[in-house]
Amino acid sequence: MSNLNPEQAVNNLSQEEKDQILESFNQFTSYLGSKVEKAEKLGFSEETIAKAAEKVADHLAKNEEPKNREEKVLNELWNNAEGEEKSAIARALVRMVSKEA
Repeated sequence: MSNLNPEQAVNNLSQEEKDQILESFNQFTSYLGSKVEKAEKLGFSEETIAKAAEKVADHLAKNEEPKNREEKVLNELWNNAEGEEKSAIARALVRMVSKEA
């Protein structure tokens, strides 16, 4: 289970797949929720999932343009947060999408 490499998974997506996921905030949270659910079923801890979400958020902030207002707000929060603040945002996102799944 230590093979969780979220950055590689994001990099393996085509631009079309990324655009489709990021097209709307609902699609983004639905996609993230399905990945969180899959990780939970595979036995990953909440902390491991949150760390993976943090890596994905870092990747998105550096490499993808926000496609809607909600993603723009998340991007601004992420880019202005430091260390534990980023961890808290990632944990909150994981919790949010887990409740929606």
